Amino acid sequence: MPGACLPGSGSDKPVQSFNVKTFHIAVLPGDGIGGEVVAEAVKVLRAVEPLMPGVLFELTEHSVGAAEYLKNGDPLPEAAFEACRIADAVLLGAMGLPSVRWPDGKELTPQIDLRERLDLYCGLRPIRLYHAAHCPLKNYGAGEIDFVIFRENCEGLFSSRLAPREPGADEARDTLLITRRGAERICHAAFREALKRRRKVTLVDKANVLPSMVFFRAVFDAVAAQYPTVETERVYVDAMALYLVQRPHTFDVIVTENMFGDILSDLAAGLIGGMGMAPSADIGDTCAVFQPSHGTAPDIAGKGIANPIATILSLALMLDWLDHPETKDAAKRISGAVEAVLADPANRTRDLGGTLSTTQMGDLVAAKCKSVNH
Repeated sequence: MPGACLPGSGSDKPVQSFNVKTFHIAVLPGDGIGGEVVAEAVKVLRAVEPLMPGVLFELTEHSVGAAEYLKNGDPLPEAAFEACRIADAVLLGAMGLPSVRWPDGKELTPQIDLRERLDLYCGLRPIRLYHAAHCPLKNYGAGEIDFVIFRENCEGLFSSRLAPREPGADEARDTLLITRRGAERICHAAFREALKRRRKVTLVDKANVLPSMVFFRAVFDAVAAQYPTVETERVYVDAMALYLVQRPHTFDVIVTENMFGDILSDLAAGLIGGMGMAPSADIGDTCAVFQPSHGTAPDIAGKGIANPIATILSLALMLDWLDHPETKDAAKRISGAVEAVLADPANRTRDLGGTLSTTQMGDLVAAKCKSVNH
């Protein structure tokens, strides 16, 4: 129900005698497997919530996506959008279905509408290998593939997607937009992250062909000069597809344009077990949405076999972003629990060659959160 408080939203948690911080989270299960994987992330949040005595969570669920469009004609109702705008964070499952499209033939993409309307310019796509068996490449162990893609979310080749098209026209064009402001802020975000990691940033562009990419590289170079302790490299996008397969262990932080980031993120997910292992965050200056990188997977929806790990790890990203000492600690606890659970080859969902159901995997991670050393 739109605007409904989820059971156990924090109101049943005893109020402590000291100051308690309440975080308001908008929950958007969406379509397909979205509701199934979000339920497991909420389960994990409930497991770690008692370990955060100074924090309360109020979760409110809102209907968005293809099903909402079929019901009311709008995949992102204004009430749901406003709830996302004022929330402390948004936890999203997945939205859209290939069979449900606008009259012009385009698939519904309310998640992109959210990014653009809330100016969530920083697309964060962490890639980490949790077990050697998950990687199709040989000789990579747990933790040896560990990088993060910074995808510019609000410009690039997506910039003209809403431009009107002339029916019956003999051509169609999309514009690749790079602004100085847009390039600067995503590059700064990437360099700030590199300072916390292994101090290396790789720019991915197509500056040997496209003038827009020449401009992007020039902005990157200017920003890089402000971070003299960070190593940099510049790689063309076609070469990057090759290098991610040949030497993924050499990358730390990758920054790139919208469409390039969209494509390379899926390639990178293939290195660590697939889309069910790939979390993501879309972050702006005041708002942020956290969701798995995968889509709605209507072919397996309702079967209880979807992998919830990407959504659980997205929850960990959310808790870290909330930037409270207790939520940051809980984020580490969840990440540690996922690592501990996946260390056992018996703990696999169908996409990883195992037999665990969606709820069984969620149960394992939730239980491990209470005991894991982090």
